[in-house]
Parts: sequence; C-alpha cells; structure tokens
Amino acid sequence: MIISAVGMPLLSQFAIASCLVALCVIIHALGLTIAFRWMRRRAMPALGRFWPAVCLLIGTVGWSILLHLFEIGIWGFLYAWKGAMPDLQTALYFSAVTYTTTGYGDIVLPEDWRLIGGVEALTGILMCGLSTGLFFAIFTKVFGLDRENRPPA
Repeated sequence: MIISAVGMPLLSQFAIASCLVALCVIIHALGLTIAFRWMRRRAMPALGRFWPAVCLLIGTVGWSILLHLFEIGIWGFLYAWKGAMPDLQTALYFSAVTYTTTGYGDIVLPEDWRLIGGVEALTGILMCGLSTGLFFAIFTKVFGLDRENRPPA
C-alpha cells in the first residue's frame, strides 16, 4: 500500500474523495431533476415574455447556487470532522475556495489531505459545468431558441 508522507494511505484518500464525488453527483442529479420538473411548469408561460423569462433564469441561478453551497458544505464538514481544518468556519471557507477553484492559498490542507482537496476542485468544475448546462437548456427553452420553438426565418 502506498503511504503519503504524513501517514494517510493514498488509497484511503482516494476512497474518501470518491465517496464525496459520488455524493455530489447524486445531489446534483437530484437537484437538476427537480429544476427540470419545475422548469416544465414555468417555461411555457415565460416563452416570448422578457420579465417572466428573467425571473425563471434568476430562480434557476439561485437553485444552482444552493446546490453548490450544499456540496461545499459536505466537503467542509468532512474537513472539520476529521480534523483537517481547525474549525468549521475555516473548513467551509477552504472548501468554497477549493470547490470554485479560486485557490487563494491562504489556507492549505495537511499534506495527507491534499489529494482530497484536488479532487474537490475537480468535482467543483464538473458540477459547475452541469449547472451551466441546466442554465443553457432553460435559457434556450424560454427564449424559444430550441428546434421546436424556433421562430420562423
């Protein structure tokens, strides 16, 4: 078994990170499913009308941010619970900076947690990509840019 410099086996780091990635994907998939169902009810009245469409987009952005904050919280709680960060506030801050790939570098994980931090950043990129896809799908629908609702040429 490969051991990192401080002592947590790399396989353990990979297992922890994999479980958190899977949890984030599940949360995001459930959240996006809820958003698409909500959109089906709201999109038709918004078609072709500016302010209802903008309100739908604002709701979509708010929902996406809530999903991301929940996922950031899960990573942060793990860091605090396992003692990788000194307290919950620091852990949540570190998680937000890592998940969003801002990466200030003012707080770093202990050496045997760094692989997990890197996987969090990769997870954040992927989950933000999913949210962008949702936003684009809703934008396309409410402004009539999809194939079924394309305005006549």
